[in-house]
Amino acid sequence: MKKLLILSGKGGTGKTTVASAFIHLSKAKAYADCDVDAPNLHLIMKPQGKETRSDFYGFPKANINVDQCIQCGLCSTNCRFDAIHFTDHYFVDDFACEGCRVCELVCPVAAISMVDRISGVVQVYKNEAIFSTATLKMGSGNSGKLVTEVKKQLELTVRDVDFAIIDGSPGIGCPVIASLVGIDLVLIVTEPSLSGLSDLERIVRTAQRFRTMIAVCINKSDVQPKLAQQIEVYCQKERLAFVGKIPYDPCVVRAVNSGKSIVEEDCPAGEAVKEIFNHTLPLLFSELNHTHT
Repeated sequence: MKKLLILSGKGGTGKTTVASAFIHLSKAKAYADCDVDAPNLHLIMKPQGKETRSDFYGFPKANINVDQCIQCGLCSTNCRFDAIHFTDHYFVDDFACEGCRVCELVCPVAAISMVDRISGVVQVYKNEAIFSTATLKMGSGNSGKLVTEVKKQLELTVRDVDFAIIDGSPGIGCPVIASLVGIDLVLIVTEPSLSGLSDLERIVRTAQRFRTMIAVCINKSDVQPKLAQQIEVYCQKERLAFVGKIPYDPCVVRAVNSGKSIVEEDCPAGEAVKEIFNHTLPLLFSELNHTHT
């Protein structure tokens, strides 16, 4: 199964808008939302069918046995994250605890143990298409591990599917790195601004380490035509596949606010995305792609 991952250097660039359009145009039988910190692909795709939910456990966190605790305070004194507090007994603030185990080591009566905590939930929807997504619990870490679980559940569930479309996280952090593993083609959605160009350069350098083929498109390209041209020149210099430009279009906001994909509307942005789709999907199965994976 070939995998197309759609990324952006920052939030709000149009990554999910493009991803949902691609899913509609391709009638994809397998897709996932790996932006586990703020998943929103489901708002447009409205997944139907049987839902399977499973808890996700991140790193263990400290737990104090109140009955066994002698209230010596060593745990609180030695916690560099200020995660242990005292009211009428010592307790651990799960949001602050980083699971470093120092408190467990310094406790003289072994009243502290490391306990698995639910850090999020993984959801898989199975109907005519398979949709895998997850939501990380507020304040929890390990988002990269949760992204890996989302991809794993997608691969375990699909059968006889040629390709999958994955909506990734913005930026270049752990979730993005986890998303890039095993990907055949990355489509980066950028915008014509100095920060957009800088973010593009960072994410390209990150993706290149995974030896995957990279394609680029520009959203709201007519807002700053000169910077859009700079981005095209950069793509030529780096030998990246430039697959098209999307104009600024108020119709996009109306479509998204009504829970629709932009290709469901008759608008310039929708037509541009269709052209980008027609240039991008062949790259996923091209012989050139085989040399990158």
